[in-house]
Amino acid sequence: MENNLLSIIIFAPLAGAAINWLVGRRVRDERFIGTIACGSIAISAIVAFYLAFNSHGALRTEEPLLDHIWTWLRVGRFHADFALAMDRLSGTYALFVTFVGFLIHVFAVGYMRGEAGFYRFFAYLNLFMFAMLTLVLADNFVLMFVGWEGVGLCSYLLIGYYFDRKEAGDAAKKAFITNRIGDWGFVLGIMLTFFLTGSVSFFANPAAGEVAQTALSYFKSQPVEAFTWGAIFAGGATSVAMLLFIGAAGKSAQIPLYVWLPDAMAGPTPVSALIHAATMVTAGVYMIVRCSEIFVHAPTAMFIVAIIGAATALFAATIGIAQNDIKKVLAYSTISQLGYMFLACGVGAFIAAIFHVITHAFFKALLFLGSGSVIHGMHHEQDMRRMGGLRKYMPITFATMVTGWLAISGVPIFAGFFSKDEILWKTWSAAGLGSFSKVLWVIGAITALLTAIYMTRLMVMTFWGEERFDTAHSKPHESPWIMTAPLVVLAVLSTVGGFIGVPYALANRDVNVIEHTLEPVVAKIPTAEATDEHGSEVSEERLLAGVSVAIALLGIGAGWVLFQRRPLLQMPRVLENKYYVDEIYDTTLIHPIETVSREGFWKIIDVGVIDGGLHAIGDAVTELGRLARHLQAGFVRGYAAIILLGALILIGLFAYLGFPH
Repeated sequence: MENNLLSIIIFAPLAGAAINWLVGRRVRDERFIGTIACGSIAISAIVAFYLAFNSHGALRTEEPLLDHIWTWLRVGRFHADFALAMDRLSGTYALFVTFVGFLIHVFAVGYMRGEAGFYRFFAYLNLFMFAMLTLVLADNFVLMFVGWEGVGLCSYLLIGYYFDRKEAGDAAKKAFITNRIGDWGFVLGIMLTFFLTGSVSFFANPAAGEVAQTALSYFKSQPVEAFTWGAIFAGGATSVAMLLFIGAAGKSAQIPLYVWLPDAMAGPTPVSALIHAATMVTAGVYMIVRCSEIFVHAPTAMFIVAIIGAATALFAATIGIAQNDIKKVLAYSTISQLGYMFLACGVGAFIAAIFHVITHAFFKALLFLGSGSVIHGMHHEQDMRRMGGLRKYMPITFATMVTGWLAISGVPIFAGFFSKDEILWKTWSAAGLGSFSKVLWVIGAITALLTAIYMTRLMVMTFWGEERFDTAHSKPHESPWIMTAPLVVLAVLSTVGGFIGVPYALANRDVNVIEHTLEPVVAKIPTAEATDEHGSEVSEERLLAGVSVAIALLGIGAGWVLFQRRPLLQMPRVLENKYYVDEIYDTTLIHPIETVSREGFWKIIDVGVIDGGLHAIGDAVTELGRLARHLQAGFVRGYAAIILLGALILIGLFAYLGFPH
C-alpha cells in the first residue's frame, strides 16, 4: 500500500541538517540550532508512530507500506528505485531509532553547550539519523547500502568531531577504514544476490513496475543447502550469507573487525550513545534479520554466525572487566551485547535478537548518557579511578544508572532480563546443533556472569566508596534537567521495556507482543521442529530462567564484594591491554602494509618508475633541445653549409634508390 508520509521520516532529519549547516552556522544561536535538530527528529518519531499504529499501520497489517519516490537505476535487468518500505520489522526499528534518537538529541543540547562548532555537531547528528533511517526503511539492497555508507561517513565525522585532537582523528580514520573492509563483503553479497535472483528488492511493488519475484522470495523457493564448508565457496545461499555477514561484522563490531568501536569513544558522549546503543552498530543485526530468508537456507553460514557471536560476546566481556575509562567499559559491553544478538541470529532466534536490540537501545543509551552526565559533572574526567562516592553529588544520575545496571545484568523485572534470557533459552533449545547448543549456552552464561561483574565494578568505582577526587579543585555536580530528563525516560523504559517480550513460560499466558509482531516477517529454520510450549519444555525454560537470575545475582554479589573492598584492584595486564590485539594488528598488518606501500609502491613504482620515466622523457626532450640549439648559431655560412649538406644527402638518396623516370 502506497503512503507518501514515509518520506517525511527520512527527509525531516535531512532538512534539519541542511538548516543547521546553512543557517545555524550564521546565527550561531544554540537555542535555535537545538530546536531545529530536536524538532526534526521529533517529526520523524511522530510520523513513524502514526504510520506504525494507525488503523492501517505497518504493525497492524502484514502488507508493508510503500513509498516509491523516484526511479533511480534501471539498466537492463537491473532495477533499483529510491523507494521506502515499512513493514513490521523496519517499523519496529524506526520506532525505537527515532524515539531514542530524539532523547539523545535532547541530552546533547545540554552536554554540548558552549562547544565550538555547535551547529556542525547537530548538522552531523541529523545527517546521521537521515542515513540510519534510510538504511532501515530502504526497500532494496542498493538503497540500504546508501544508508549503510551514510552512517559510516557520519560516524567518521562525529567520532572525529574534536578534530584538533590526534586521538579523535585517528579513531575516526580507524572506524572508517575498518568499516570499509566489511563493506567490501556487503557489496559482493549484493552483486551475487542480483546474479542469482535478478533482483535487489525486498518487496514487490507492482505500481512501480516491479516483478513479483524479489531477491528474498527467490531464496525462499530454494531448498536448504547442505551443511558443508565447501558451500561457502559454491556461489549459492551460503556464499551470499557469508558475504553479507562480513558486512554485518564490520558495522556491528564482531571479531575480527571490532577494533574500531572502543577507539570511537574519542567522540562526544552523545555520539557514543547514538552510534553504540540504538543505531549504527545494530545495523548489522537488522540486515541479517531482514535477510533471514537467505540465512535459514544456509546452515553453514548460520553456524559461523553463532560461533563468531558467542566468541565476541565472551572475548569483549573479559576485556571490559579490566578497563578504567568509564566509556571504554561501556564500549566493550556494547561489543559483547552485539555478540549476544549475533548468537541469537546464528541459532535462528531472529526475533530474540531484535528483542535484545530494543532493550539494549534502552539500557545502553541510558548507561552511555549516564556516563556522559558523570563526565559532565566531573568536569570531563573519565577515569573511574578518580571518581568514587558520586551518588551524593549526582542523585538523579545515580538512580537512573542503577536501572541500566540491573537491566544489563539481567535482573528481573528489568528489560535486559527478558531479552537475554530469551537468547539463552533459544540457544539451549536450538534445533540442528545437537550438544553444541549447550556449549554455546555455557559461553553465553559465562558472558552474562562477567557482564554483571564488570557493570557492578563500574557502579562501585563511580558511585560508592571513598571519594578519589579533589573537591577543593573541582566539586562534582548534578547535570541540568535537559540532560537528566532523558535519563529518567530511558530508566523507565529500561525497567518496563522488557514486558513486550514476556514468554509464555514466565507468564502462563500468551503476551509476547514482540514475537507476535515480528513472526509474520521473519523466516524460520525449515528443519526446526515445533516445540510444545505447554509441555516439559516450559518447565525447562523456567528452570533456565532461574539459572539466569542466579547468574546475574552471583555476578553482582561477586562484583560488589570484590570491588567494594578494593575498587582499585589491579586487573591482569593482558586484559588491561585488550589482549594486545591492536599491537598484533599493527605488527602483522598495518606496519607491513605501510612499509610495502612506502618502500615498494611509492619509492619504487611511483617515484622510481612513473615519476622517473616522466622525468627521463622530460630530460631527453631538454637535452635534444639543447643540441638542436647549436644549429641556430646565427652565421649565414653555417646555414648555407646545412642547406648544402641536406642537398647532398637528398642527391645521394636518389642516386641510391634510382632517379624517377
